[in-house]
Amino acid sequence: MKIAFVGKGGSGKTTLSSLFIRHLAAARVPVIAVDADINQHLGAALGLDESQAAALPAMGAHLPLIKDYLRGSNPRIPSAESMIKTTPPGEGSRLLRVGEANPVYAACARPVELDDSAVRLMATGPFTESDLGVACYHSKVGAVELCLNHLVDGRGEYVVVDMTAGSDSFASGMFTRFDMTFLVAEPTRKGVAVYRQYSEYARDFGVPLKVVGNKVQGPEDLAFLRDEVGDDLLVTVGHSDWVRAMEKGRPARFAQLEEPNRAALRTLHDTADAAYGDRDWERYTRQMVHFHLKNAESWGNAKTGVDLAAQVDPAFVLFEGAATPQPA
Repeated sequence: MKIAFVGKGGSGKTTLSSLFIRHLAAARVPVIAVDADINQHLGAALGLDESQAAALPAMGAHLPLIKDYLRGSNPRIPSAESMIKTTPPGEGSRLLRVGEANPVYAACARPVELDDSAVRLMATGPFTESDLGVACYHSKVGAVELCLNHLVDGRGEYVVVDMTAGSDSFASGMFTRFDMTFLVAEPTRKGVAVYRQYSEYARDFGVPLKVVGNKVQGPEDLAFLRDEVGDDLLVTVGHSDWVRAMEKGRPARFAQLEEPNRAALRTLHDTADAAYGDRDWERYTRQMVHFHLKNAESWGNAKTGVDLAAQVDPAFVLFEGAATPQPA
């Protein structure tokens, strides 16, 4: 299951995504955690110190390796250089699975110990001085989108992505890559503004969306969110001494998280699991192709010098049982 956490900056989306990851890990569920925000905070929220977080490999820096691995023997993609962030898989492409070992995970993923379990953590990588004036955010997150396009995951397997703040995710098709999107909103006008943008796009593309109310301090806050987001409000989260200690670098064991907040995480888990029954791999593949053709026409063809529409394999549909060729 592919799960996104979105919201405006400061809404608490990274904190909530890290709590959900900890919850899944405590339940012994296989998890890949992805920090897709160039303001890289997920590692710290999962307990890494500054030096450990800084040492995480940047997916963007390994984009040539990622492209070369994923294209496999796909005859429609003659070179890694011709791939862009939206390139879809086809016959001969290599696919990624949550629990496997592969060169992409070896280069880009690192284990993070969480109490008595562990998750794999991947990160887009932050902006560097060399990026200023010559690169944009989307050049960094493109590696994440490419991996999601080639990811085959099943029931009980989770990829949890902490997305960029605000509505930047709509600049590509990545927002359609998820089985469930949890939008973290504070009970303020600014807090629900991103919801209004996101819900419109989500509705147009059939993207499941639920709101997690954060920093809710009483009945008035709850009533405000219900008035603004209606039935999309799934659950609310209030003050947490456990989170405050975690943010100071002194977290207790996860089992000591307050019961109301643990109950909220169980609701997120149940909601995400329920989304499995609504999976539509044909629509998923169709949307992938739609955004690839859109990006190809607007900038990709000019950048690569090739007709990227030729990369689309019309007979290919991504699905759980899809086979992938192994490295030679």
